[in-house]
Amino acid sequence: MRYNLIRKMDISNGPGVRVSIFMQGCHFHCKDCFNKETWDFNGGKEFTDETIGKVLQLCEKNEVKGLSILGGEPMHPSNIEGTTKLAKEFKEKYPKKNIWVWSGFKYEELKDKEVLNYIDVLVDGIYKDELHDPTLKWRGSSNQRVIDIKKTLENNELNLLK
Repeated sequence: MRYNLIRKMDISNGPGVRVSIFMQGCHFHCKDCFNKETWDFNGGKEFTDETIGKVLQLCEKNEVKGLSILGGEPMHPSNIEGTTKLAKEFKEKYPKKNIWVWSGFKYEELKDKEVLNYIDVLVDGIYKDELHDPTLKWRGSSNQRVIDIKKTLENNELNLLK
């Protein structure tokens, strides 16, 4: 597994100041994707335990409210194991901070994955350029959903954030 970039102080991918990691590799290839450099599964840098350690260290600061995991595609079969490990270790170390994940996969395709036990919000669905709406919060196109995973799992019913 590989990753493309770690942002130490990100204010555009989730609420508050965050640390963001962009996983490497995506098979969706959405038209007008804002992050085409993450498509190649062989690009970027190797994702290791040291990478996880670096992300966790960056999240120590009080002003950091959470971790954002984007891509590429963090839920791709070749990436989900590393995404799960990172999310689990983050939640163990920072149970009061939140994790947001962006994925082209729909919640229904991911609902049995372990990673959902650790994340707080999932922005799901591929970006569709014809449904692009710059007024939407946390998503690029109107088909994408911002899902409160904790409430969804508790109630066994999809719970969308507005």
